Amino acid sequence: MITQVSPSPIPNSNVVSLTSTLLDRDAYLTGLLNNVVVGETQHWLQEIKQGAANWVRHSILPTNRDEEWRFTDLSKLKQINFKNVETRHVASLRQPQILPEAQNSRLVFINGVYASELSAVSGLPEGILVTNLTNLPEEYTVKAQEYLAQAEGALEVFTALNTAGMQDAAVIWVSKNVVVETPIHLVYITAGESAISLPRCLVVADTGSQVSFVEEYVTGKMPVEQESSYFTNAVTEIWLADNASVSHTRVQKEDFSAFHVGKTAVTQARYSRYTCNAINIGASLGRHNLEILQTGEQTETTLNGLAMIKGTQVADMHSAIALNHPNGVCKQLQKNIVGDKGHSIFNGKVFVPKPAQQTDAAQLNRNLMLTSKARVDTKPQLEITADNVKCAHGATVSQLEDDEIFYLQSRGIDENSSRHLLINAFATEIINNISVTSLRDNLLNEVKQF
Repeated sequence: MITQVSPSPIPNSNVVSLTSTLLDRDAYLTGLLNNVVVGETQHWLQEIKQGAANWVRHSILPTNRDEEWRFTDLSKLKQINFKNVETRHVASLRQPQILPEAQNSRLVFINGVYASELSAVSGLPEGILVTNLTNLPEEYTVKAQEYLAQAEGALEVFTALNTAGMQDAAVIWVSKNVVVETPIHLVYITAGESAISLPRCLVVADTGSQVSFVEEYVTGKMPVEQESSYFTNAVTEIWLADNASVSHTRVQKEDFSAFHVGKTAVTQARYSRYTCNAINIGASLGRHNLEILQTGEQTETTLNGLAMIKGTQVADMHSAIALNHPNGVCKQLQKNIVGDKGHSIFNGKVFVPKPAQQTDAAQLNRNLMLTSKARVDTKPQLEITADNVKCAHGATVSQLEDDEIFYLQSRGIDENSSRHLLINAFATEIINNISVTSLRDNLLNEVKQF
C-alpha cells in the first residue's frame, strides 16, 4: 500500500541499523532468506541487500489476518522448502518463445541469472541501453544507485526478499528525447525442482523519451517432467521523467503448480504517460501488486488487466494508485474469467488527496464466472479528499447469459462454440490493447483453448 509521497528506500539509517542480533520473527522467511542470499556484490549494492535482509528477518509472512492478504492463503507456499537452484544444475530446459518483433532486442534470465546465450540486443538504436546489472557500464552505475530499490513500497516483505537475494537484474535505460520503436522483450524462466527465482527489472525513461517492453514469466520445465512446485518472486521498478512515455506488457504464464508473487512499482513525473497490460494465465497462486506514484501534475495512467484461471488456481490483483498532483488521468479496467473452482481477487485503491484537484480517475473490475463453484472477491476503493474531481469505480460479477447462448445457437452455432465465442469477446477487449502483434495473436489463441 502506498502511504506517502516520498520514496522509502531500503538503505536508510533505521533499516541499516537493524542487525542480525534481532530475533528472526518467522522461521520460514528466515529459511527462504538463507537459501537465496549468495555471493558478494559491489559495495553499494551489498549495502542495499544487507538492509533488505535485515528487514526480512524483522518481518513475518502475511496471513489472512492482514487486510492486504485477507483472501489470499499462503499456507501451501509454506509447505515447500524452496531453494536457490543454479542454472547449470537444471537438467533440461524448455526454450523460450521468441517474438519476431523483438528478435534482436531480448534479454533472458534463468532463475534470476542472465543467460547471454539466449539473449540478443544487437537491433537497438542509439540512446537506449538494454543490459543486465552485472554488465552495467560504469557511467550508469552511479545513476542506478538513485533508482534501484528506491521506489515506494521497498519494505514490503516479498519486495525486500527479492532485494536481499537479487543476483542480477534487467536494465532498460532510455536517454533524453529518444523514441524507441522496437519493443524490448524480457523473458524470465524458472526451472528446477523447488526452485526459487528472484527476477528484477529496472526501467528508467528520461525526459521526453518513449519505450515499450514486454515482461514474460514462463516455466523452464519440459512437458515430460514430473509435477513439482517452484516460486517466482519478481520486482520491476519503472521511473518516468517529465513527458516520458512507457508501454508495459506483463504476461504471467507459469506452470500450474507454481507460485508467483510480482511487484510493479511505477513513479511518474509530470506530463508522463504509463500504460500497463497485465495478463495472468498460469501459476497455482499468481499475485501481482501494482503501485503507481504520481510525483508531478498532469500524468496519464492506463491499466488493463486480464486473468484467466481454472482448476483450483488463484489470481490476485492488488493495485494502489496515489494521484498526489492536479490534472492526473487514470483509467483502470481489470477483467477476470474464472472456471472450475478458480478464485479471482481484485483489490484496487485510488488515493486522491486535496492537492490533486481536477483529477479524472475511473476504476472497473468485471468478472465472468463459468461455473457455480468459481469464486470472486472484489474490492474497488476510492479515497478522495479533493473537491473538484471526476472519479468513479465499480465491479460486476456475471455468468454467461442463457439468452445470449440461445441467440447464437439460433444462428447455427453449437452450444460449446457459442460459449467460447462469448468468452473470447470478453477477453479480447483487454488483449487487443497489446501493440506487439505476435504476442497478441498468441494470447488470443490461449483464450480459444481456455
